[in-house]
Amino acid sequence: MLSFLLTSFLTLVELNCENLFDCRHDTLKQDTEWLPASTRHWTPSRYWRKVNRIGQTILSCQEEGVPDLVALVEVENDSVIFDLTRKSLLRNAGYHYLMTDSPDERGIDVALLYQPFMFRPLCCDYLSVTPVEGMRPTRDILYVQGEYISGDTLHVFVVHAPSRYGGERVTRPNRQVVADKLVQTIRLLPPDAKVIVVGDFNDGADDPALRFLESHSLRNITRDATGSHGAKATYRYQGEWGSIDHVFVSSLLLDRVERVYINDSPFLLEEDKKYGGVKPLRTYHGMRYQQGFSDHLPLVVRFRFE
Repeated sequence: MLSFLLTSFLTLVELNCENLFDCRHDTLKQDTEWLPASTRHWTPSRYWRKVNRIGQTILSCQEEGVPDLVALVEVENDSVIFDLTRKSLLRNAGYHYLMTDSPDERGIDVALLYQPFMFRPLCCDYLSVTPVEGMRPTRDILYVQGEYISGDTLHVFVVHAPSRYGGERVTRPNRQVVADKLVQTIRLLPPDAKVIVVGDFNDGADDPALRFLESHSLRNITRDATGSHGAKATYRYQGEWGSIDHVFVSSLLLDRVERVYINDSPFLLEEDKKYGGVKPLRTYHGMRYQQGFSDHLPLVVRFRFE
């Protein structure tokens, strides 16, 4: 009975929000695509529908209560995360958040939502990634050290690595420099640190940058994650499923992993009429607005602490 009372579960969700932009122009960023007068007609009503869609997605990741930690990528700024946590369907969930303010030219960043009664941040930092030749400024890595209610100290890194735009091989060094930065930083932590690295890496599990992470004592626990309604990965392109969203942990957390899966609730999916099966119901199909959620499905990891 005592061991049951001392057992606690931590639910971590990772989600690429697919262009969670507000509809106000930031003169320092290339965000004109997401304005009311743009070809996408990104109006306040569409923005608020999107914010609530993201809130609905997060809430659907846990049957009772809400996830303890939510790593979000492709979010524009503090104002959209404030709206998400204070004014959307999540407003009663009690989330606090930390996020970056990166030099990314489009203005997109990463964020970590957390339940303050379950996870207490001890420190936070923003790890800048120095571009290599030919690489545009990219997203900072969010680092949060915090104490979970179990008493365990966790070191959480939220990543959104550079895209493959321009070709996978050409842009490979851009993602490798992110992996290098992660490894350099993790090496500075105590040997017994409990590390979680989570986000959109724009690489598959067997690509060089992610193999590099695994060669430095991190384990990809979401490599074989699937859903229960047809999703074989978090992302689908031209009929092919592929996971570019991942969660890595250090060795001391491996035996704490209880369950790993993709949340492919039916409302997050649509029929893939061209290739068959299903695919994520995204906000736009090309330039056609279809009131969807995201082109990525959320990853869910449940940890057990005793």
